[in-house]
Amino acid sequence: MARPIKWRKIDSIPTVSYFTPSNEDVRADVPTNILLLEELEAIRLKDLEGLEQEECAQRMHVSRPTFQRILIAAREKTADSLINGKAIHIVGGNYTLNICPAKCLDCGKSWMESYENLDTIHTGSYVCPHCGSAKVACEQNCQGGFGRKNCRRHGQNR
Repeated sequence: MARPIKWRKIDSIPTVSYFTPSNEDVRADVPTNILLLEELEAIRLKDLEGLEQEECAQRMHVSRPTFQRILIAAREKTADSLINGKAIHIVGGNYTLNICPAKCLDCGKSWMESYENLDTIHTGSYVCPHCGSAKVACEQNCQGGFGRKNCRRHGQNR
């Protein structure tokens, strides 16, 4: 069984998600590279902010080798788009805006979970991955639950 992919923490979702090459004979069928949100974050941290890879990896909550692989993929797609006149669509990936500590009040298990997954706790669709209970709370006492109003104190700036 393959190991599950760790969440890659990003600071924000860009407001512009599509870039196209432009010249006089723009084609409707321009080839496109998909740049994942965590790949864009890697470029932002390393190339724009100028951070060392170890610090970039820590900020994204991944190992340094994983950060290196993400950065290589991002740079390859960006270079291909610039050299070969391809569009870039920034979308998707295995990212989160925050990683929160969760605890099941029934079985007592604790785990780290994506903010976006826990944001659904108020709809009743999020349950403990260990026992299936809907009684899940924040381990750092965010007013007894998760959600946009509750987990801002864990680094989410919405």
